[in-house]
Amino acid sequence: MKPGIHPTYQYVVYRDRSAGFAFLTRSTATSDKTVDWTDGNTYPVLDVEISAASHPFWTGRQRLLDTAGRVEKFRAKYARARGES
Repeated sequence: MKPGIHPTYQYVVYRDRSAGFAFLTRSTATSDKTVDWTDGNTYPVLDVEISAASHPFWTGRQRLLDTAGRVEKFRAKYARARGES
């Protein structure tokens, strides 16, 4: 690797404020804000809007909405194409 051209790879805390969830990982992302972590060290913190702790797909709160009967319209369209009634 060429020296001086790569970003710094360091420990960073990603925090999902809506779920009260945070995790420590390594990243090239940086921040001016810091947080004291459970190991006693201070790390840069990046606030994210959504994570696996708050995303409906991962939490099981996902809802499927069929507005305007799209599934029925699709089935009717292709039933006509196959000659079914």
